[in-house]
Amino acid sequence: QVQLVESGGGLVQTGGSLRLSCAASVRTFSTYSMAWFRQAPGKEREFVAAITWTIGATTYADSVKGRFTISRDNAENTVYLQMNSLKPEDTAAYYCAAKRYGSSSYKSPTAYDYWGQGTQVTVSS
Repeated sequence: QVQLVESGGGLVQTGGSLRLSCAASVRTFSTYSMAWFRQAPGKEREFVAAITWTIGATTYADSVKGRFTISRDNAENTVYLQMNSLKPEDTAAYYCAAKRYGSSSYKSPTAYDYWGQGTQVTVSS
């Protein structure tokens, strides 16, 4: 079983930055592909970014490309999401997800086996 705990959410003004962290409680963290999703009230959960377990290849949603960066530190069992140039439409609960031996091309929530509890990001205009 893998437990994921997100942190780093909060309230920020338009144009600001936040860095989300997701700590995983598993010794084989390096074998998991990781992703970030987000869900705004009344909307479906949507893909944000993913990073593979192999060479750390990354994939981004078009809406965040060039503004967000996903990275991982296997020594710390942690995946990060650096969010810059934030916009009000980025407001959502952000969730990290894990899939053993997955791929960064997995953009559907159903592809992931483990989820964190979420952290709220609110961008004021």
